[in-house]
Amino acid sequence: MGAQLLVPFAVAYVVLCCCCCSSSTEEVTTKEDSGVSAVGDPGMERDGLRVGFEAWNFCNEVGKEEAPSMGSPRAADCFDLSSQRKGAEEELTLNHKVTEADNKLGVGKVFPGLSPKALNNPDLYAAEKELYLGSLCEVAEDTTTTPKKPWQFWMIMLKNGNFDTKSGLCPENGKKVPPFSSPGRFPCFGDGCMNQPLLHHQPTSLSTNGTMKGGFNGTYDHLATSGGISYFEVIWEKKVGVGSWVFSHKLKTTKLYPWLMLYLRADATKGLSGGYHYDTRGMLKTLPESPNFKVRVRLDVKNGGGPKSQFYLIDIGSCWKNNGAPCDGDVLTDVTRYSEMIINPQTPAWCSPSGLGNCPLFHITPNNTKIYRNDTAHFPYSAYHYYCGPGNAQYLEKPYSTCDPYSNPQAQELVQLLPHPIWAEYGYPTKQGDGWIGDARTWELDVGGLSSRLYFYQDPGTTPARRIWTSLDVGTEIFVSDKDEVAEWTLSEFDVILTSQTT
Repeated sequence: MGAQLLVPFAVAYVVLCCCCCSSSTEEVTTKEDSGVSAVGDPGMERDGLRVGFEAWNFCNEVGKEEAPSMGSPRAADCFDLSSQRKGAEEELTLNHKVTEADNKLGVGKVFPGLSPKALNNPDLYAAEKELYLGSLCEVAEDTTTTPKKPWQFWMIMLKNGNFDTKSGLCPENGKKVPPFSSPGRFPCFGDGCMNQPLLHHQPTSLSTNGTMKGGFNGTYDHLATSGGISYFEVIWEKKVGVGSWVFSHKLKTTKLYPWLMLYLRADATKGLSGGYHYDTRGMLKTLPESPNFKVRVRLDVKNGGGPKSQFYLIDIGSCWKNNGAPCDGDVLTDVTRYSEMIINPQTPAWCSPSGLGNCPLFHITPNNTKIYRNDTAHFPYSAYHYYCGPGNAQYLEKPYSTCDPYSNPQAQELVQLLPHPIWAEYGYPTKQGDGWIGDARTWELDVGGLSSRLYFYQDPGTTPARRIWTSLDVGTEIFVSDKDEVAEWTLSEFDVILTSQTT
């Protein structure tokens, strides 16, 4: 990290304080689970909030070092609400499970359960710190059923899209590669562009009117410039005993940081979540499997983030190998699989009759009719923004596009959707502008049904993979903006509902 990026903590504080794979042991949908929630906090209604924070560089790692005085880029705000009588009145208090010292833990600092190999390795340290914070936040499921399904927290994910190709930090489809030059392909202002953010925490507090409120905010700019600074913020608020937590998000890009991502995720409570090769913690106490689940969420987009903002109403991630086997952490053969519904009406369909390489091989209708991409009379080209196959696939049918080989620890596959009438049966947006600015809605999406019919690559002659999803999230990826952009939105009522099996 370049010396020009360093800035005293106090200066940053003054600026900022204004206001995708499952292991065989994971639990998945069963008939006994039918009609119940897969998450520990259904609809975000639990007064005792559990929320985590994670920041990543371009390839879902930490990299060379942490931000000055910030510690490892993992944090949490978890508490229980308790009450006691004081005379004729009842007094409510928040009992926090995570201290600020816990949140500031960084490489070289020991905590319970830390392995010796992780002590001075920023990537391993962050992964193990997440597990430690999860242990402090964990909620034991209140049930007499076996096995128990404890859960930890909703996860706020922040990611920096800068990639210094001369750093040697990111593997290519899981394979370590030496530094290389790639002029103009990836944003990077020079040494230090893949840095971790300054992070500030406002621990949740309880006001006299019964409102609970807290948040995280920060910036990737370690030194303010005349061009302004990047900014991220997530504030959560709820009245005791009333409704859902409301998470208010803000994300600002700048010339130095034109590609930023901010999501609120429900991740697996153990095992490998979508996009990672580390054991994770999260909110999904039961992993949903296609076609047996729906997602309910309320979304209110206040500011879209400009034409490059790929705003995902829902983004689902998992991992399986090209032969259909579950992922096991081998980054050379694991493949992260994503399906993303982009609701920004300024996002075009790159898939077209003249751009078949940007389309999935086929489309399957709700009545299970298969339409191949070269059937120009029937294929719904405008329903797809972009499809790209795994970079380690050996049998992709030409023409094809392969996904960026560097932005995940392993190869990845993307199926990016756009609002279209063909998705109506699943409850997804059917026309441009649905769910966008001025159209706040509570959505009930048949994510399981749709994801069971999407095309994903698999080696010929292999057993179809079980589509078990380990991450579900909502948020935006502002994809290399050419000017400063700001996105703002609120999210609430998030739930993943298991439905009865149909196969």
